[in-house]
Amino acid sequence: MRALRALSRRRLVTAICFCLAFSLSPVSAQRTTSPASSASLTITTEPNAIVWLDEIRRGTTDASGKLNITKISAGRHTLRVRANGFKETTLPLLPGKRGNVPVRLVRTTDAAELAFQRAETARETAKDDQARRQAAEMYREALKLRSAFPAAHVGLARVFLDLNEYQEAIAEIAAARSLRPVYAEASAVEGRIHREGAFEDKAIASFRRAIRESRGFQPEAHVGLARVLEEKGQLDEATAEYRKALEQLSDSEPVIYQLLGAAYEKQQKYKEALAAYEKYLELAPNGSLAPALRSVIDQLKRDAAGQEIIP
Repeated sequence: MRALRALSRRRLVTAICFCLAFSLSPVSAQRTTSPASSASLTITTEPNAIVWLDEIRRGTTDASGKLNITKISAGRHTLRVRANGFKETTLPLLPGKRGNVPVRLVRTTDAAELAFQRAETARETAKDDQARRQAAEMYREALKLRSAFPAAHVGLARVFLDLNEYQEAIAEIAAARSLRPVYAEASAVEGRIHREGAFEDKAIASFRRAIRESRGFQPEAHVGLARVLEEKGQLDEATAEYRKALEQLSDSEPVIYQLLGAAYEKQQKYKEALAAYEKYLELAPNGSLAPALRSVIDQLKRDAAGQEIIP
């Protein structure tokens, strides 16, 4: 189990960065986090378009331009769609809107937007530092073309974070915030930078700021805060933050169940850890952590059974 925890921690930064690679903005007061319903949406737009629902990245359309999104909660929602070569589009979804939702994208000739799109794709697909530095140059190109581009500053900060260049990353966050003072995504990334730099108190402050700026709806910040609290030994608070992130992500990121399970193990809450790991396997039976989790579940079942018979 110790080996599993070490494995999960080594993979965590990459997994969370990729899985939670959405642009978060201050949320509407009308957003709801009520339980998901069985209804679904089918987004119809350009092929290979990225789709966000309530600023949560829900996937990419297929070759026919379709993406099905399940577990849609009641109430109003906001849909955002971006495809390379097209102008990004955001539209509201009124309560009860389900079924097919066509989204028409318009081609763009905005050089700054096109450079930003190339940079985002390069960052998300980068496998080594050379590729990350190429992505950084693309962000710089976008910023040369449009100096007031806070999202490009945040994207560049993410690259610097991946390169372990923390001072440069913090400078980009400051530049983004000078253009957009209330910016939940920037605060969440700032928290990750401080955490990687071992400034725990600053990390906690940044993550909490991100949560306030988003009026409570900021899964990346909840996960980041949970990690810091877990490292400080505040395990009850950490598990609560992991659960908030899971609720907001509607079970779309199974890796967080692995993190939750590991936190429960530290508390010797074996039944809860077992349930979290089994949920990961239910959602991602072929996930990267699935083999390791299967190897410890039998032991956890014995530990959980032992807890039941101890008076």
